[in-house]
Amino acid sequence: QVQLVESGGGLVQAGGSLRLSCAASGRTFSNYAMGWFRQAPGKEREFVSARSWSGGSTYYADSVKGRFTISRDNAKNTVYLQMNSLKPEETAIYYCAAARFYISDYEKTGSYDSWGQGTQVTVSS
Repeated sequence: QVQLVESGGGLVQAGGSLRLSCAASGRTFSNYAMGWFRQAPGKEREFVSARSWSGGSTYYADSVKGRFTISRDNAKNTVYLQMNSLKPEETAIYYCAAARFYISDYEKTGSYDSWGQGTQVTVSS
């Protein structure tokens, strides 16, 4: 199985930026799909973005289009989430996830096989 470790979270003022990293180790495959989700207190885990590891296709939630960018560095087995113009309502724990097989519903948590422990992002007003 793939182990995932997120980093890069922290405290930022509204309108600021953060870049999250997700490092993968263990058994990895070039065709893994990678996703980012977030979960605020009292709310369900929410899809943010996803990218095919080998194909390069990207997907974004409507709420983050134009502000967030998902990218990857295959040599480092790492996926990134660049977050710009952050809003207070986006305060949440951010998780990365990996899927070994092709998935059609990138926004569903059940599509993914492995999850990281999460990193806290706090956006102040």
